[in-house]
Amino acid sequence: MVNYNTGINIFMDIAGGKWKGLILFFLSQQSVRTKEFYELIPGITQKVLIDQLKQLERDGLVRREIFKEVPPKVEYSLTDLGESFIPVLNTMCTWGNDYARLKGIAKEQQICCHQKES
Repeated sequence: MVNYNTGINIFMDIAGGKWKGLILFFLSQQSVRTKEFYELIPGITQKVLIDQLKQLERDGLVRREIFKEVPPKVEYSLTDLGESFIPVLNTMCTWGNDYARLKGIAKEQQICCHQKES
């Protein structure tokens, strides 16, 4: 098998997958606790969520913070590198909204990512 080390392949290795875009989108809005992801993304399984969060953390886009509480609280947020991905998410959102309008696809709302204020 030929390994193509191009920008698009690297991008797809890091951001590809059924749920990573949504995970990054929700993290662009605010920090999210593990259990909140299940409310935000109905249908995602625990295994897939944890695997994708670990991959995003390994790739440097997501930060995982563990609070020493009982029960333990785990919260995810974007790293600086993850924050740099927000314009890509916005481009994807805009394209998807335009496509839906063109094809007459019903959707809940037009969404856009927002840079979190420091």
